[in-house]
Amino acid sequence: MAHELTYKAEAAAEYDRAFSHVSAHFVPFVLRAARLAPSQSVLDVAAGTGIAAEAALAIVGPEGSIVAADLSAEMVEKARRRLSKASNASVAVEDGQALSFPDASFDAVLCSLGLMFFPDPVRGLSEFRRVLRPGGRAAVSVTTVPDRSYNGRINVVMARYMPSLAEATARTFALGDAARLQLHFSQAGFVDIETNIEKHTFVLPSFDTYFAPFELGGASTGQALVALPEEVRRAVREEIRRDLGDTGGPIGIEVEVMIASGRR
Repeated sequence: MAHELTYKAEAAAEYDRAFSHVSAHFVPFVLRAARLAPSQSVLDVAAGTGIAAEAALAIVGPEGSIVAADLSAEMVEKARRRLSKASNASVAVEDGQALSFPDASFDAVLCSLGLMFFPDPVRGLSEFRRVLRPGGRAAVSVTTVPDRSYNGRINVVMARYMPSLAEATARTFALGDAARLQLHFSQAGFVDIETNIEKHTFVLPSFDTYFAPFELGGASTGQALVALPEEVRRAVREEIRRDLGDTGGPIGIEVEVMIASGRR
């Protein structure tokens, strides 16, 4: 049986500590690609804890509105708390491949570092297009390759000890090729498709600062990690530590994401 990389309650609880700084860094590029503007109505799919939705609120302003949607009820609850002060923000438990919203409901659709978890990304993109108004844009960000992924490098090492994780891990990088991502947007009916790469090196005070939130079950990576036997967890930790050249001081994690957008 293939294992999935999923977000259960514990993954949601530790997500922000494990990963929110990474999401937050790349969100502005997604918002720009979606051509967000004041007064727009925006849907954030696979919204997680609401980081992109919160950033989008600042752009659309009081005349605009945001819906943060995620498949995980725990993530949606986190997003609800994050967005609770905004009367023009709402949250919903939604499957990104079968959205409940009527056709042409939104001016823009966002999906920050989520599309690569969809079993059928083209179906997801088709749903994004369906709920967009004519001329509206959908913008997504995806991981590219394991050694330039904040947590994907851990998934790849785990998959060597736990082959059942290999398929789910490989899928999370399957959209990191510009030609393939553009084709998916095109298959979903989008036009005026754009892709570009953004890179950043995250410097952390120590290896522990980086790895500990995953050891506590943070994000889908942490969920997979805590399910492994203790000796395997130790081996994974050691291998990642070596890969990152840890000497006891600060470490740099190079991260690259691809931003893609298309117009309905």
